Amino acid sequence: MDSTPLLSADRVLPVPRVMGILNVTPDSFSDGGRYEHVDRAIAHGILLRDQGAAVVDVGGESTRPGAQRVPPATEQARVIPVIEALTAEGVAVSIDTMNAVTALAAAKAGASIINDVSGGLSDPEMYRTVAATDLTYIAMHWRGHSNEMAQLAHYDDVVSDVRSELSDRVAEMTASGINPDRIVIDPGLGFAKTAEHNWALLARLDELSALGYPILIGASRKRFLGTLLPNDAPTTDRDLATAVISNVAAEAQTWGVRVHDVPSTQVALAVYTAMQKGKKR
Repeated sequence: MDSTPLLSADRVLPVPRVMGILNVTPDSFSDGGRYEHVDRAIAHGILLRDQGAAVVDVGGESTRPGAQRVPPATEQARVIPVIEALTAEGVAVSIDTMNAVTALAAAKAGASIINDVSGGLSDPEMYRTVAATDLTYIAMHWRGHSNEMAQLAHYDDVVSDVRSELSDRVAEMTASGINPDRIVIDPGLGFAKTAEHNWALLARLDELSALGYPILIGASRKRFLGTLLPNDAPTTDRDLATAVISNVAAEAQTWGVRVHDVPSTQVALAVYTAMQKGKKR
């Protein structure tokens, strides 16, 4: 179950790899229910790949603010058939889960990445499971589940605190046997963070990069982007702001960006690449 070279955490790419979001849930904040049925989810995963996503991130449990937990068996019933079908079609897949048993089942089904929004804090078996699979592991900064995270958004300095807490998580990961070359960190935009916290983290990505690990940015359609738009704007109107942040992520040389709308981010990254070529003349 080794990770492929394309998805290895230590591979340096000229622009961030694009992770296309595939929520196989009835209640995700942006597209809950749209891809709840297996056939529809598989078709959308293939579309994301064809639009340029390097990997499709499949999740079976909503982590929107206030979301309730679902049993791992329910989560697996949602995601495993989709992962099996997508990998059979040559689509690179990551599993978005906080549950070690789901991570292991997804790895056996063909997933190449384990994307854990809890950074291993939700399930004490996660680190040992990841170490056994030797897959790339994305560990997000996290302080608590969706129903309590708003009360946990208190920091002395959000960037310094997030960096310190992620550093502690990484130390535990490596002590548990996870290969450091397989670790990607995620600052956890929107998770126990206010809009001001999110903007500070984006503005100071260099301080997180100092930890020495690749970074994933997941800003897509999140609430703090909605504050830039009219109150009645649909969540899809946040795709332009998301694409701009993808460009910021490219400037910071991040490992990846996780987005709902792949084409707009692809355009943003094409602009970045063209400008970088212009600098070399």
